[in-house]
Amino acid sequence: QVQLVESGGGLVQPGGSLRLSCAASGIIFSISPMAWYRQAPRKQRELVAAITSGGSTNYADSVKGRFTISRDNAKNTVYLQMNSLKPEDTAVYYCNGGSPPYEYDYWGQGTQVTVSS
Repeated sequence: QVQLVESGGGLVQPGGSLRLSCAASGIIFSISPMAWYRQAPRKQRELVAAITSGGSTNYADSVKGRFTISRDNAKNTVYLQMNSLKPEDTAVYYCNGGSPPYEYDYWGQGTQVTVSS
C-alpha cells in the first residue's frame, strides 16, 4: 500500500531553519508529482510548495524565497527546506503525492512545526 511518512518537524525559534522529509513507498516515485501542504489551527489546509516529476517547482507567495522543495528519486524522498521561519509558519505540515493517474491522491500523517521564542 501507499505510505508517505514525514519527519523533521519540531520547535524552532523565529529566524531559524528546519528541513522536513517525506519518504514514499508504494508509488512509482520518479514519475510522481509531490507537494507539501500545511494546516494551522482554525485554518484551511493550504499548498506550501509543489514539485513535478521533472523537477519544476512552485510556491505559495508567503514562503517564496524562504522555503525550497526538492526531491531525491534514488531515495524516494521529497524535502522541504524551511529558512527564516516566522511564527505564522506554525502548522502541521503534510506530504502529498501519487503516481499517475492518482496524482496528489495520497497524504502523510503530518508533522508539527512550531515557530516560537
